[in-house]
Amino acid sequence: MAAGETVRVAIEELRKALTGLDNALDMRFDRERDHSEIENEVRRVNTDRSRLAQELDQSEFRANRLEEVNREVSRRLVTAMETIRAVLDR
Repeated sequence: MAAGETVRVAIEELRKALTGLDNALDMRFDRERDHSEIENEVRRVNTDRSRLAQELDQSEFRANRLEEVNREVSRRLVTAMETIRAVLDR
């Protein structure tokens, strides 16, 4: 193989290697971008989960409070009805 041919083959192999490296870098950047997007989505989901958990806690508190108030109203109604019956029975 002549010296010129050897240089041409070496340059072609170098070109192929550089193309392969460029493709590998592109794939790596794509994976990094995808990974970053996934991390951002996970952060958003965790933020939403925290907010929803807090809203659920508040709703449960309100529901428990309404249940307590409902029991108290029922107790007072029963007392009022008994008082009215007692007055009517006299």
